[in-house]
Amino acid sequence: MRFNLIGPFEVVTDDGRVYQPGTPKVCQTLALLLTRPNEIVTAESLIKELWGERPPRSAVTTLQTYVYHARRMFVNERLVPSDRALIVTSPPGYAIHVDDGEIDIRIFERLVAEGRDRLVGGDPAGALVSVQEALALWRGPALSNFPAGDVLTGHIVHLEELRIRAFEIRIEAEDRLGRHGESIPELRRLVNDYPLNEWFHCRLIAALGTAGRRAEALHAYQNVRRLLADELGLEPSPQMQRLQHRILSADGFDGPDGADGTGRFGGAPRARSAVVREPRPVLARQDAGR
Repeated sequence: MRFNLIGPFEVVTDDGRVYQPGTPKVCQTLALLLTRPNEIVTAESLIKELWGERPPRSAVTTLQTYVYHARRMFVNERLVPSDRALIVTSPPGYAIHVDDGEIDIRIFERLVAEGRDRLVGGDPAGALVSVQEALALWRGPALSNFPAGDVLTGHIVHLEELRIRAFEIRIEAEDRLGRHGESIPELRRLVNDYPLNEWFHCRLIAALGTAGRRAEALHAYQNVRRLLADELGLEPSPQMQRLQHRILSADGFDGPDGADGTGRFGGAPRARSAVVREPRPVLARQDAGR
């Protein structure tokens, strides 16, 4: 069995059947339990997710009803064997007993960590394989088929941060493998999807400069400079300004500043970035040393 949370929430059985629970509150309950597999999730956390700061007086009883319906759903839809104790009551809350390999977000987290370790260990080809497999798990915005409460929203933001990390690892791995030109189309898409992420802008500018496309690189710099000024009233980071000066000088430009092994993954230092939320994010500048 597989629980897919990266995209519409769904349960995939061992024989390939795909089932999407139809009740939003049951989906929220299950999804929150699945973000902490084999751990006790308190009734207080579940109630906060379901009703926020103003739960009804019947919140505890209603939560028990949702858990009951979730248990019956797994049995009635033949999603798990009838003798498997999937959701257990464990005061002060509930726990769901599953393996990490049965939850796509756990697989995603493992693959991103594996990709980063391989890149740091000098294996860019292996890192690329890991993050490609991780990013292939995304079927759309996480938990997109029901409204998430405050608790699940925090997990969704965490997943988006990890997705940005996976993109960074992929770009860095491709750069180390000498695939500068191949990364340009993806970088153009990434700067459009994450417009205030300076790391992606730096990499696009550097890739264009390395490919001998100076005019396009300088145009990309001017675009991000205007964007930062208009949206945040800020100038580009010192790293990005140094990058522009190196392209203008056109003397020995061979990649982003710091490509000698001093950066975050052993390459270019990480620029300030932003968290993206669906459908249109509220973006915030972050510190360069995160």
